[in-house]
Amino acid sequence: MNALYAVLLGTGALLALLLLLGLSLQIGWRRDQTRWPHHALFFAVCAGTLLALGLAWWAGERWWALLPALLLLLGMTRTKAGRRNHWQLALGCAVAYSVGAWCVWS
Repeated sequence: MNALYAVLLGTGALLALLLLLGLSLQIGWRRDQTRWPHHALFFAVCAGTLLALGLAWWAGERWWALLPALLLLLGMTRTKAGRRNHWQLALGCAVAYSVGAWCVWS
Protein backbone atom coordinates (compact mmCIF):
# COMPACT_ATOMS: atom_id res chain seq x y z
CA MET A 1 0.00 0.00 0.00
CA ASN A 2 1.49 3.31 -1.00
CA ALA A 3 1.21 6.65 0.79
CA LEU A 4 -1.72 7.89 -1.31
CA TYR A 5 -3.91 4.92 -0.44
CA ALA A 6 -2.92 5.11 3.23
CA VAL A 7 -3.87 8.81 3.35
CA LEU A 8 -7.17 8.13 1.55
CA LEU A 9 -8.07 5.39 4.05
CA GLY A 10 -6.91 7.36 7.07
CA THR A 11 -8.80 10.46 6.05
CA GLY A 12 -11.89 8.39 5.35
CA ALA A 13 -11.69 6.90 8.85
CA LEU A 14 -11.26 10.37 10.37
CA LEU A 15 -14.25 11.60 8.37
CA ALA A 16 -16.36 8.72 9.71
CA LEU A 17 -15.32 9.63 13.28
CA LEU A 18 -16.09 13.28 12.58
CA LEU A 19 -19.58 12.40 11.35
CA LEU A 20 -20.26 10.17 14.35
CA LEU A 21 -19.06 12.78 16.82
CA GLY A 22 -21.08 15.46 15.02
CA LEU A 23 -24.16 13.25 15.15
CA SER A 24 -23.71 12.73 18.89
CA LEU A 25 -23.45 16.48 19.37
CA GLN A 26 -26.44 17.11 17.10
CA ILE A 27 -28.80 14.78 18.92
CA GLY A 28 -27.60 15.84 22.34
CA TRP A 29 -25.73 12.78 23.57
CA ARG A 30 -22.62 14.81 24.31
CA ARG A 31 -23.96 18.23 25.27
CA ASP A 32 -21.89 18.32 28.44
CA GLN A 33 -18.67 17.73 26.48
CA THR A 34 -16.63 20.44 24.83
CA ARG A 35 -16.69 20.69 21.07
CA TRP A 36 -12.95 20.97 20.53
CA PRO A 37 -12.51 17.29 19.50
CA HIS A 38 -15.03 17.89 16.71
CA HIS A 39 -13.10 20.92 15.51
CA ALA A 40 -9.76 19.07 15.74
CA LEU A 41 -11.14 16.20 13.67
CA PHE A 42 -12.51 18.67 11.14
CA PHE A 43 -9.07 20.24 10.75
CA ALA A 44 -7.49 16.78 10.40
CA VAL A 45 -10.00 15.79 7.70
CA CYS A 46 -9.37 19.02 5.78
CA ALA A 47 -5.60 18.53 6.02
CA GLY A 48 -5.89 14.85 5.03
CA THR A 49 -8.05 15.68 2.03
CA LEU A 50 -5.59 18.33 0.91
CA LEU A 51 -2.69 15.92 1.39
CA ALA A 52 -4.49 13.17 -0.55
CA LEU A 53 -5.22 15.65 -3.33
CA GLY A 54 -1.55 16.64 -3.50
CA LEU A 55 -0.35 13.03 -3.45
CA ALA A 56 -2.83 12.10 -6.18
CA TRP A 57 -1.58 14.98 -8.30
CA TRP A 58 2.02 13.93 -7.68
CA ALA A 59 1.23 10.32 -8.66
CA GLY A 60 -0.61 11.39 -11.80
CA GLU A 61 -3.96 10.11 -10.53
CA ARG A 62 -7.35 11.82 -10.79
CA TRP A 63 -6.62 14.49 -8.16
CA TRP A 64 -9.49 16.65 -9.35
CA ALA A 65 -11.97 14.07 -8.01
CA LEU A 66 -11.14 15.15 -4.44
CA LEU A 67 -11.56 18.86 -5.19
CA PRO A 68 -15.36 18.94 -4.61
CA ALA A 69 -14.90 17.31 -1.20
CA LEU A 70 -12.27 19.85 -0.21
CA LEU A 71 -14.41 22.77 -1.36
CA LEU A 72 -17.45 21.46 0.51
CA LEU A 73 -15.35 20.93 3.64
CA LEU A 74 -14.10 24.49 3.46
CA GLY A 75 -17.69 25.65 3.00
CA MET A 76 -18.65 24.05 6.32
CA THR A 77 -17.30 27.07 8.16
CA ARG A 78 -20.09 29.18 6.67
CA THR A 79 -22.82 27.13 8.33
CA LYS A 80 -23.93 27.27 11.94
CA ALA A 81 -23.71 24.14 14.07
CA GLY A 82 -27.02 22.61 15.03
CA ARG A 83 -28.80 23.94 11.95
CA ARG A 84 -30.20 21.81 9.17
CA ASN A 85 -27.78 23.09 6.52
CA HIS A 86 -24.80 22.12 8.71
CA TRP A 87 -25.57 18.42 8.87
CA GLN A 88 -26.78 18.34 5.27
CA LEU A 89 -23.51 19.84 4.08
CA ALA A 90 -21.62 17.38 6.29
CA LEU A 91 -23.35 14.48 4.57
CA GLY A 92 -22.60 16.09 1.21
CA CYS A 93 -18.93 16.28 2.20
CA ALA A 94 -18.94 12.59 3.10
CA VAL A 95 -20.51 11.62 -0.22
CA ALA A 96 -18.14 13.86 -2.19
CA TYR A 97 -15.13 12.43 -0.37
CA SER A 98 -16.30 8.84 -0.89
CA VAL A 99 -16.85 9.37 -4.61
CA GLY A 100 -13.57 11.26 -4.96
CA ALA A 101 -11.59 8.61 -3.09
CA TRP A 102 -13.17 5.88 -5.20
CA CYS A 103 -12.25 7.75 -8.40
CA VAL A 104 -8.66 8.20 -7.25
CA TRP A 105 -8.37 4.61 -6.05
CA SER A 106 -9.75 2.95 -9.18
